[in-house]
Amino acid sequence: LSLNMAKSQTRLSKVINHLRPNQTVFGSSQPDTYETYPISPESSLCTMKGKTIFITGGSRGIGLAVAKRCAKDGCNVIIAAKTAEPHPRLPGTIYTAAKEVESMNPNTKCLPVICDIRKEELVKAAVDK
Repeated sequence: LSLNMAKSQTRLSKVINHLRPNQTVFGSSQPDTYETYPISPESSLCTMKGKTIFITGGSRGIGLAVAKRCAKDGCNVIIAAKTAEPHPRLPGTIYTAAKEVESMNPNTKCLPVICDIRKEELVKAAVDK
């Protein structure tokens, strides 16, 4: 039981140090850097090459990260988002995101589509494109 508790404390320490790298937890001395992990390893089970995906909210954040990963695998991407004009506090638009996605793979095409998914008619128009 104490071995499992020690492992749990070590894992918890890693998580907390990842979130707050300048603080020491449970008496360990972690470096002042964040621990990073790969998005996902290459898979031999399936391929996205030649497929086309439709991603909503792909102008930044998780949506953009998913779009870039799919593009890296050779997938074509449609980014549907409402950010066509730059936001004063948030980076990126659907157009800058499309350039980032296409830069991941020379064979990937990315289509930016202005779409607010809260409006059904805009979603239908985006799908029709």
